Parts: sequence; structure tokens; C-alpha cells
Amino acid sequence: MAAQRTSAPTAGAPALPSLGGKKHSYRERVADALRAALIAGELRPGQVYSAPTLAARFGVSATPVREAMLDLAKEGLVDTVPNKGFRVTAVSEKQLDEYTHIRALIEIPTVVGLATTADPVSLEALRPAAREIVRAAVAGDLIGYVEADTRFHLGLLALAGNAHLVEVVGDLRGRSRLYGLTALLEAGRLLASAQEHLELLDALTARDGDAVREVMTRHLGHVRGLWAAR
Repeated sequence: MAAQRTSAPTAGAPALPSLGGKKHSYRERVADALRAALIAGELRPGQVYSAPTLAARFGVSATPVREAMLDLAKEGLVDTVPNKGFRVTAVSEKQLDEYTHIRALIEIPTVVGLATTADPVSLEALRPAAREIVRAAVAGDLIGYVEADTRFHLGLLALAGNAHLVEVVGDLRGRSRLYGLTALLEAGRLLASAQEHLELLDALTARDGDAVREVMTRHLGHVRGLWAAR
């Protein structure tokens, strides 16, 4: 299902997506949307953002933004700057390499295993999210791309039945920054990366473990390439 926007944003600014799902509070929905903006590179490292400025940019009120940013500070995604706001933390190349390595160790064998264990109906339930990733790539909607991409990958991993694994990968994704998304979009390469999600689902439903491994390895390699392009 396509993300709905909470309200009209400031002219020229990205709107704040509503991630849906069973979030317990509006604050959590705002935190998820801001996290997507961080990952997409809409909010840049080293820069300080005030809650009112972010609220105006995304078309929401300042209070949930301030509360959400405090949540993101606990995750190490931003630092609080007294009397000014929040500074987006930088991620080193070494950290990015470590994140990619850990994700590969976890995600590749887990998803390959799904080629023989996943329910075909559950796999097909992820196809709308995969198509949404492609639509976001075509539209140049980077926040929408990250939002749908996160929902797809975590939803896929959830089929393995290990909630802690999903939590670990979600944390790794949250700590990563895909600043290269803009460069890939401008170079016309983002769509190819987006279409890999549909290719992965096709390999999974065909029960082709070798193809699943190849697509997952290639896809995670592209993810690191996104980081390198920042």
C-alpha cells in the first residue's frame, strides 16, 4: 500500500510519510519517518536541525518531532545540541564496511533458507512492497524508497521466525546512511537496484536457492556501493 502523507508540507519540502503498521503512537510514526529521511540522506551528517525547522519541513507539529528525535538520539543516529536542536551523527567508512559484513552474514543465509521454508502466500504478500520500491525509484521519492525497502526486507526476514534477527538487522539499517541514493537516481541506476526486489521474490517463489543467493549477494553489494557514492 502506498504511503499516505500526514499533511501538506512546506512548498518544495518532502512530506512526512505515514509508515502504517501497528505503531503504538504518533511519536513512533514520526520517528520512523525521520529515520527514513536520515537513511535516505535528506538530513545530512554534521548539520544541526531544530525541532521547529524539521516540523515545518515535514508538515507536522514540533512536539512529536522533538520527542522522536530524542528517541533517535538514544539509537545514536543524532546528538542533542543544547538550545539548538539535533546534530546528525556521521558514519565512517569502517563502520559502513562492518555493517555490510554483518548484514551479509545474517541476511544472505537467512533469505536463502527461505527458498525452501517460506510459504508462497507469505512471499507473494511482499510483492506490493517490492512494487512500491520500484514506483518510488521511478518517481524519485527517496524517502518513500527507503520506507518501502525497509518494510520489504524486514518483512522478508520475519518469515524466518526469528524476531531478534529482524531487530538486529533493523538496527543496522537504521544506523546506515544511503547518501548515494541521490547519485544513483541521477545516474539512472536506482531503478535497477529497485527491480532486484522483484527478482528476489521470483527466485524465492521458484525455490531456486542458488538464484536467491546470487541476487542477495549482488543486492547487498549495491547497498555498499550506495554508501560509497555519498
